Amino acid sequence: MQKETPYALEIKELIRTIPNYPSPGIMFRDVTTLLGHSKGLHAVTECFMQRYRGETLSKVAGIEARGFIFGAILAANLGIGFVPIRKPGKLPAETFSRDYELEYGSASLEIHTDAVTASDKILLVDDLLATGGTAEAAAELLEKCGGAVRECCFVVDLPDLGGRERLKKAGHSVFSICEFEGE
Repeated sequence: MQKETPYALEIKELIRTIPNYPSPGIMFRDVTTLLGHSKGLHAVTECFMQRYRGETLSKVAGIEARGFIFGAILAANLGIGFVPIRKPGKLPAETFSRDYELEYGSASLEIHTDAVTASDKILLVDDLLATGGTAEAAAELLEKCGGAVRECCFVVDLPDLGGRERLKKAGHSVFSICEFEGE
């Protein structure tokens, strides 16, 4: 567990919890309510910028779909490129693919084979860290392309589901703005 950022309380208050979605027993943390508030979106952007401004990064990679929102904003503010990591069949050129398990099923991700190079230092961004399966798969795709993942960052961490430990065990640094425990 990491210490929550100064923006954590403000951001947590703007995130809606939807019980039993997408399946029974899941407490879904819905960031669309956060995105609908300009002050909340600004707080997320500012928190990430305080952490990553001045870092040696060449690209930000975002995981479909909400990772696109936060990742693209961050890349634009850092003045670097953005790499989309997508669900199957959405990218038009040659891709690498990776299947993985979720807390409520299985899925797959793809990346263009030429999306990053061996010289790229990448920040991986998504809205939420649960079991870590999605982020681990995305990091593996970036590394398969030759890039180096400097850190995996999230708006929300659900520490009870073990994603942070999973990513750390795989050798990745992890940062999140806020956490939701239990429930």
